Amino acid sequence: MSNAKVLPLLEADQAVVPCCPPLTERAMSASEAEVAAKMFKALGDPVRLRLFSAVASHEGGEACVCDISDVGVSQPTVSHHLKKLKEAGLLTSERRGTWVYYRVKPSVLAAMSTLLSDAAKVA
Repeated sequence: MSNAKVLPLLEADQAVVPCCPPLTERAMSASEAEVAAKMFKALGDPVRLRLFSAVASHEGGEACVCDISDVGVSQPTVSHHLKKLKEAGLLTSERRGTWVYYRVKPSVLAAMSTLLSDAAKVA
């Protein structure tokens, strides 16, 4: 583990803008549905969901790949899944020496929460 400074997930002057309105507010536009589907498709794989959860719940809001790779698959497969999560816009990464550190994009959890919040109230 590195002694590198942990950066805050969200600067005070950054606004968190959800990708989509709550499901119960109105029908999604085609572009909103594309964004949401990409996000949920990436999380539809159990290994990716575990990696996403490991990063999101890690102390300091970020995790070194060395700390989250124990998900029952090989290291190259972990790297493949982390790449898919990045491509879906769910994670960001930063290389520090030989290790890569991942963090959940600040707007991602807000977007998922907003999208599903009112739907949970209806159920």
